[in-house]
Amino acid sequence: MMEKEKECEEIVYQMSAVKGALDHASAMIVSKHLEQCIHESKEDRHAEKLVEEAVNLLIKSR
Repeated sequence: MMEKEKECEEIVYQMSAVKGALDHASAMIVSKHLEQCIHESKEDRHAEKLVEEAVNLLIKSR
């Protein structure tokens, strides 16, 4: 966009849209992982650690 000399406002808008999409995708991935951890918690004694790891991933993704 910069090479095509687009307006700064348009570039910032597009960058914001991309960031929002990446944030959403990241949250979806972590939430699915957390769901899996909770499901495994019924079968696994180490589930607490798995859930803690998923929560830490969610925190780092923000």
